[in-house]
Amino acid sequence: MTVPQRAALYLRVSTARQAEHDVSIPDQKRQGEAYCQSRGYQLAETYVEPGASATDDRRPEFQRMIEAGTSKPAPFDMVIVHSFSRFFRDHFELEFYVRKLVKNGVKLVSITQEMGDDPMHVMMRQIMALFDEYQSKENAKHVLRALKENARQGFWKGSLPPIGYRVIAAEQRGAKVKKKLEIDPLHAVGAGRALRSGFLRAAPVEASGPRGGRRRGCRAFPSGSSGPYSRSRPAGP
Repeated sequence: MTVPQRAALYLRVSTARQAEHDVSIPDQKRQGEAYCQSRGYQLAETYVEPGASATDDRRPEFQRMIEAGTSKPAPFDMVIVHSFSRFFRDHFELEFYVRKLVKNGVKLVSITQEMGDDPMHVMMRQIMALFDEYQSKENAKHVLRALKENARQGFWKGSLPPIGYRVIAAEQRGAKVKKKLEIDPLHAVGAGRALRSGFLRAAPVEASGPRGGRRRGCRAFPSGSSGPYSRSRPAGP
């Protein structure tokens, strides 16, 4: 009787928001399980990375999978991904980890980009990885450009507001609600007192007033703690 090959599924989306609202991970899981069943593979493990970029290896589930795949004996014979971009969006790192797994007898298999082990298919995988890396960098460039333009127009980028401010809906653009900051009268007085007492320190920010005008304000951090740019000096003379 032939012993079935053992497979590990690796499922990934790039952001936590995708993990919460997208159907990508369930779809990757469904397709991966169907792929294993159709080929008679035994599904040994499933690794789910809900919200992690594939441009580097700082991914807990990825590292757990690599540790298992390079252990002796490995608990699976192959790692199955929906596409190579789920594994990595950096061609050098992809090849580094593919070869690391291969040395231990574990291969990487893409459901949608099936490849052989001969030199021609290895070259094709490397070319695909280059395109994935290029696409990732292009997407990052366009996202940054959109964020800068959003800020230039006076809209808030979506994180938690600074102490003493609140987020308000400014206008509707299609299905998207654009938001701005305004001074929160309920907390602004308390924040000012805390700043004057030295309990908080301030980093300047610009916010949009209720009529669209620009207002100078501050982002507050606990005194003595590290803010986003530098460590503050102790309060006092």
